[in-house]
Amino acid sequence: MKVIVNICRFIVALVFIFSGFVKAIDPMGTQYKIEDYVKAAGLGDVLCNQWLTLGTSVLLSAVEFCIGVLLLFAIHRRLISKLAVAMMSVMTIITLWLWIANPISDCGCFGDAIHLTNGQTLLKNIVLLACALVIAWKPLCMMRFISKTNQWIVMNYTVLFILGSSIWSLYDLPMFDFRPYHIGANIPQGMEIPEGEKQPEFETTFIMEKDGVKKEFTLDNYPDSTWTFVDSKSIQVSEGYVPPIHDFSIVRSDDGEDITEQVLACEGYTFLLVSPHLEQASDTNFGEIDQLYEYAQEHDYPFYCLTASNEGAIERWKEITGAEYEFCTTDEITLKTIIRSNPGLVLIKQGTVIRKWSHNSLPVVNTEETSLPLEKLAIGQMPEDSVPRKIAMILLWFALPLFMLTLADRLWAWTRWLKKK
Repeated sequence: MKVIVNICRFIVALVFIFSGFVKAIDPMGTQYKIEDYVKAAGLGDVLCNQWLTLGTSVLLSAVEFCIGVLLLFAIHRRLISKLAVAMMSVMTIITLWLWIANPISDCGCFGDAIHLTNGQTLLKNIVLLACALVIAWKPLCMMRFISKTNQWIVMNYTVLFILGSSIWSLYDLPMFDFRPYHIGANIPQGMEIPEGEKQPEFETTFIMEKDGVKKEFTLDNYPDSTWTFVDSKSIQVSEGYVPPIHDFSIVRSDDGEDITEQVLACEGYTFLLVSPHLEQASDTNFGEIDQLYEYAQEHDYPFYCLTASNEGAIERWKEITGAEYEFCTTDEITLKTIIRSNPGLVLIKQGTVIRKWSHNSLPVVNTEETSLPLEKLAIGQMPEDSVPRKIAMILLWFALPLFMLTLADRLWAWTRWLKKK
C-alpha cells in the first residue's frame, strides 16, 4: 500500500507542478483561457472583468503549483491530499462538460506547452482523480522528505517563487514561449501546409459600421473607406490540416488594403507594435515608442501598429500619445498570441521573429546608437537565451535550494537518530 500511495503521490505532484508552472509563467494566456470558459458558460457579462480574471489566473496557477510541491515533500499530508481531491473533482466535472458540449477545443490545462483534446483531458483528469483518492485514503503512507520543523521554509519559498514568476512574466514576457510566434519562428513557413495534406477552408467576416448601421462583409465584398471597421471573425467551414499560423493578416485601417505579403516579404527589418485593444493598452511608455518610430524612420524601417480596436480607439490613442505611425487591423486572438503585452513590440526580418519586448522593457535607442543600423546593434540580433539555459536557471533558483535544504535536513535527522541509538 505504501508503494502504491507514493507512486500516485509522485504522479499527481509532478503533473500539478508542471501544469501550475507553465500557467504561472504565462498569466495572461491563462487569463484568456479563463475568459473563454466564462464566456462559454454564459457568464461573460458578470465575471469577465480584466483584473478579476487576471487575479484568478495568478491564484489558480499558484495554488496548483503549491499543492504539487507540498505533495512531493509530503507536507501537511492530510490537508493537501484532500485539497488535491477537491481540485481534481472540480476539474473533472469541468472537463466532462467540455467533452459533452465542446464549447472550447483546448482546455488549456498545460497552457500552450501541451495541447490536449477534450477527450484526452477528461481521461487524464480521471486518472489523476483516482490517484488523488488513493492518496487521500492513506495520506500517512506518504514518506516525508523533510522534517516538520523545516516545512515552513519549503512552503514560504514555494509561494514566493511561483508568485514572483507570475509577477515577472506580467512585467516583462513569459520565460518560455510555446506559441507559434516565438523568437526564431518564420511566419510564412508557419502558414504553409505540407504537400499532400488536405487544406482547411476558412471564411473571414468583417463587421463594419456606417451611419450607425452595422453590417457583415467578406473579402469578396469589402466596402470602401467610408465604412468603419468594428470587428472581424474567422470561421472554419471545412476541416483539414491546420498550420500553426493560419489567421495572420495585416489590413490597413485607413483604406482596407491587405499588406500581409508586403510585410512578410520585406527583406529588411520591420517593427510591429502589437496591441489587441488600444483602449486597455498602457500609455506610460509612449515616449520610448515614439523614439523607436523616429529611429525606424531615419533608417527606413517600416513601423506598423497592429490592433483589433476600432477607428475611435485609434484616434483616441493618437490624441494621448501623439502617434504618427501607421495603424493596421489584425485579428484579436492572433495579436494576443503573438505577444503577451499590451502594447508589445515585435521585430521581424524577412518574416522571421527576431526580438520581442514588453512595453516595460522597450529597447533604448540613444543618440550615439541612432546613427547605427540594426545590423550593427544587439537589438537587431536574436538573443542568445536558450531553453536549456532557462531550465538550468529554474533548477538553480528553485530546485537546487530545496534539494540542499532536504539534504541538510536528512543529515540532521540522521545524526539525531545516531545519537539516540
